[in-house]
Amino acid sequence: MTKRKALLAAGMTTALAVTLIGCTSGNGGGGGSGASKTNCQNEIKVQDVPVVTYWGWFEDTAQTVDNFNESHDDVQICWTNAGQGADAYTKLSTSLQSKSGAPDIAQIEYDWLNSFLIQGGLVNMAEHGIEEYKDSFTEGAWRDVSSGDGVYAVPVDLGPVGMWYRADLFEEHGIPVPTTWEEYAAAGEQLNEATGGETLIGNFAPNGAGQHYALLDQAGAVPFEFDNGNPTEIGINHNDEASKKVYEYWIDLVDRGLVGTDQAWTSEFNTALGGGRYATAIYPVWYNIHIPAFEGAEEGAEWRAAPIPQWDGSEPKQVNWGGSTLAVTAQAEDPALATKVAAELYEPQENKELGVEVGGLFLAYPEMIESDYFQDRPYEFYGGQQINKEVFGPAALAYEGVTFSPFSQYYYDESQRLLSEAIAGNMSATEAADELQVSLETYATDQGFTLK
Repeated sequence: MTKRKALLAAGMTTALAVTLIGCTSGNGGGGGSGASKTNCQNEIKVQDVPVVTYWGWFEDTAQTVDNFNESHDDVQICWTNAGQGADAYTKLSTSLQSKSGAPDIAQIEYDWLNSFLIQGGLVNMAEHGIEEYKDSFTEGAWRDVSSGDGVYAVPVDLGPVGMWYRADLFEEHGIPVPTTWEEYAAAGEQLNEATGGETLIGNFAPNGAGQHYALLDQAGAVPFEFDNGNPTEIGINHNDEASKKVYEYWIDLVDRGLVGTDQAWTSEFNTALGGGRYATAIYPVWYNIHIPAFEGAEEGAEWRAAPIPQWDGSEPKQVNWGGSTLAVTAQAEDPALATKVAAELYEPQENKELGVEVGGLFLAYPEMIESDYFQDRPYEFYGGQQINKEVFGPAALAYEGVTFSPFSQYYYDESQRLLSEAIAGNMSATEAADELQVSLETYATDQGFTLK
């Protein structure tokens, strides 16, 4: 095996950063002691059979695991909620680095898979029978868990993106619901004029990395080219024509005072959205549970969902933001068994329905997405609108998948830093894109990547 320069797994936060071992393939299973099987948060129903450890945070997981254990007499799951997002990733990264304590199966979001992949932390599930399940999942979800000839996770849920909008505001001011980005900007002008600037069409959050990535994908950009078959090579494309089109469009709306620039996931943004400051939110299907929960929401507000505006209405491009997977770690005692458990956890209809009704998941199974059970679900807060049938189901089925960065956190941090500078007027959108390209290329080469 050719020895290669060690890569920094900076897809994590600084606390998560670990140095990858240069000459280890890292994609096989076994060898690790695995997570403890004595600290389960669930009951083991059958004794003296193999036990697979699982770290996950879905709201439905406790019930889903119990159902699995009750229906299997040949294998059991020992589940632990090890935290969500960064908390879980810190623990997982530390366990992988120390070669001890990682679970057999870990819940990981799509955009973080490559960060663990270059750490040598994930099993190639294609070597353990995962391909037989391929047709159970959407095309985009399967691509998102694949790299080169390998498959490194089982898709669970997706976050197809649409446009949540205040139907009452659009109706009050006689403004058509936009279907293209050109119409979106025009609607922003109309709202600005009609309300004296009190209501803006939307918000462009400096820290909205997941949204920005989806918008780049929709415009035809390919921000990263990474293939685990050639793990030291990377393509970076952030100052190409498509990327600049996206950055220039949104910074122009900022400069014209048509959109706000509140940080996402803050009380300021929630208050502004709930209180009528913003007429739309370009967010995924899972945002449907957040909008009704805003404190101080404007009385009489009527929210609905519509497809995401398009650059070219005649050739629509659907995108995704968010969603999680079940990956088998390199410390799995039996990678083949862990692969089978991960692939079949949500196979029973009962568990699919738990995922939808308790977990709030938009599952990545076409059979579920196209079912009457799912499509006909009315959402009372949204006027009884069947959002899965009208908006998010078609978007999920049309989503083709993307390739994410193998150093997600560094990318997100730099993107936020430079877009903040552009929003503040300290540089143009084009300059921000150019500087982001240079920063990412420099970082990648410093960590041992060769640029394509």
